[in-house]
Amino acid sequence: MNNISFIHDKFAEFYKENASMIKPPSNISKREFGFFTFKENVVIRHKSFLNVEDLRNYVKQLVPSHAYYSAAYYEMPEESMEKKGWLGADLYFDIDADHIPTKCRKIHDTWTCKKCGFQGRGVAPNECPICGGKGFEERKWPCEICLESAKYEAMKLLDFLIDDFGFSPHEIQVSFSGHRGYHIHVENEKIRELDSSARKEIVDYITGTGLDPAYHGLQGTPHGRRVTSGPDMDEPGWRGRIARGTHEFLLSATKEDLEELGLRKKIINEIISRREEILKSWEKEGPWSLIRGAGVEAWKRIIRKAIESQSARIDTVVTTDIHRLIRLPNTLHGKTGWLKIPLSANEIEEFDPLSSAIAFKKGEVTIYVKEAPEFRIGEETFGPYRDIKVELPMAAAIFLLCKDAAEVAD
Repeated sequence: MNNISFIHDKFAEFYKENASMIKPPSNISKREFGFFTFKENVVIRHKSFLNVEDLRNYVKQLVPSHAYYSAAYYEMPEESMEKKGWLGADLYFDIDADHIPTKCRKIHDTWTCKKCGFQGRGVAPNECPICGGKGFEERKWPCEICLESAKYEAMKLLDFLIDDFGFSPHEIQVSFSGHRGYHIHVENEKIRELDSSARKEIVDYITGTGLDPAYHGLQGTPHGRRVTSGPDMDEPGWRGRIARGTHEFLLSATKEDLEELGLRKKIINEIISRREEILKSWEKEGPWSLIRGAGVEAWKRIIRKAIESQSARIDTVVTTDIHRLIRLPNTLHGKTGWLKIPLSANEIEEFDPLSSAIAFKKGEVTIYVKEAPEFRIGEETFGPYRDIKVELPMAAAIFLLCKDAAEVAD
């Protein structure tokens, strides 16, 4: 039995027993559904269902590798895009470890040039250093560091949505994606009819794009030679975020970190030698006029680091796309065999995807592993493996098979 047939059969067993877990979207009859199948290049789009039972029965019969529904609402979801009749769309965010520069990627992610077969680790280059080819096969692994980094970004995003935009936690649905990140979905009538440009404004605010500190409390003397005042940490919105981010940066910044900002040696020495005094100054008015020689431009360079740390790393294209298809909750992810798990905003901090998103909890299977880094499933750690036949619990085996890192042993 080849890998695809084996995975398909296991997915079929799962859906036969657990299709009732599939969580339907609100206004199900107004949504478009799409499915990736286990047949090569076969994708099914423009489907609609009148009720959740029809949807669940369809998933059981089709056994998709991925199942999606539209963030948008349509008059006629089964028509072609130009005839659907767009009625609005929920606000949707995707946070993926792909957009977070974690150091662990250099250890576990690999790429192979499609043209010459040259291999490397980490993020794929723009072109192959050997042959100049621009096409790569990439294998990305969801390790614990990646998943924790994505969770941290998701929690920052929730803070923006609740504190800055005023959404209620009851309007926000958080989900583990089933792979390397989190999805955050907001259902609110006031944002439903926003077009792509309006959603871009939300994206720019959350990412701190184009943010000018002069409009957020940083004030200087004429010609910017000296800063007279700056934002406080307890202020709302980006003023408070700038102050908190600046405090965090100055708390741990090394000489090398400050040199990377292009600050003058005199300013760097001031920050290093007077760090304790600078940090304590936030109890009153902050350090904005305290560092000798630091004018508006120097502070702006420091504040850029604050903005970088305080902003949330989201896939900006996903949020501005008013026709986006999003993964259906409690369905299997074809790249891992894990579930997309819906959570409340209060549950995310304690959530462990490597335990709670595992679908296949029974049985064992012998597989031949080509190469895999160390990984955890539940309470057990597996690997690293290279060119070895090994008997594994079903969840670990399915994960490696879905990653195309292994083959079912004869």
